[in-house]
Amino acid sequence: MKRGIQSGDAASIVPERGVVADNRGVSATPHLAAPSAHYENFPVASWLCPPHLRPPIAAIYHFARTADDIADEGNASPGERLADLNAYREELAAAARGEVLPASRWPQVFEPLAHSIARYDLPEDLLADLLSAFMQDIEKTRDRGTYADRAELLDYCRRSANPIGRLLLHLYGVHDAQALAQSDAICSALQLINFWQDPSVDLPRDRFYFPLADCERRSLTRENFKVFAPLASGPPPQEAINLMAIVSHWARELMHQGAPLVHRLPGRAGWELRLVVQGGLRILDKIEALGFDTFSQRPTIGKFDAPVLLWKAMRMRRQLRPMKAAPPR
Repeated sequence: MKRGIQSGDAASIVPERGVVADNRGVSATPHLAAPSAHYENFPVASWLCPPHLRPPIAAIYHFARTADDIADEGNASPGERLADLNAYREELAAAARGEVLPASRWPQVFEPLAHSIARYDLPEDLLADLLSAFMQDIEKTRDRGTYADRAELLDYCRRSANPIGRLLLHLYGVHDAQALAQSDAICSALQLINFWQDPSVDLPRDRFYFPLADCERRSLTRENFKVFAPLASGPPPQEAINLMAIVSHWARELMHQGAPLVHRLPGRAGWELRLVVQGGLRILDKIEALGFDTFSQRPTIGKFDAPVLLWKAMRMRRQLRPMKAAPPR
């Protein structure tokens, strides 16, 4: 599947203390998810995360992180990965029933997750949606599949990214339709930003996320991408730069649609979301600063961006500044 959050990604900007679950209000240490050895910048256990929610958030993270490893790490074949994810789905169903299978292959994931599902009534369907997206990504990559249009790509985002936001809102006790729609917009925007940040990584791995309808408007086909960076030595043509400009603007529009949610979440949760939103917008700014050429280099967020992000997060108003006009379609 499309990689989880990595150092330099749009959602990796919250100061991190290691994935350390707080045991307050949780019955026993075995229910705490084990620390992860990678993807250290996932913001679940930052000092901004409400301490009483660290155990379920860590359990959700390790569920998704392990599934991502099954889908993407090592040398397994696509068939083997899909079989493992089907087995993983069966263990999720058992955890939703309050059980851990006697022959569980992933007890370190499903023991804390079963506890969190029972304690916090986490919706199984949202967790299952994540697995559906992992499996789709394996199949798309195996078959050199593409996305016909933005609607199809957003359906992938609905399962690959939006469930995380909805699970967090569930834990924060926010359930109204407007908040859910805003959360979906932020999460889909972050997923799209990750796509547009990473063509230099994705294209060599046969992952193609540009909607074909947008490509066709610029007289581009998937085959055209083989003759310039990162798949060849030549620079990207203006048509590819224009494509990146328009899809980046689309991601920014989505982020602006969701940004008012930061004013709905109280305390630490609201501040963490401010930083996530600003991290995504910062990556888009860096893509633009590169002349929209992320085919040749990957923009990242580093420690020197932190003061800017904190300043912008503090100054977020009920409405973000008006956006620039969209590039020509």
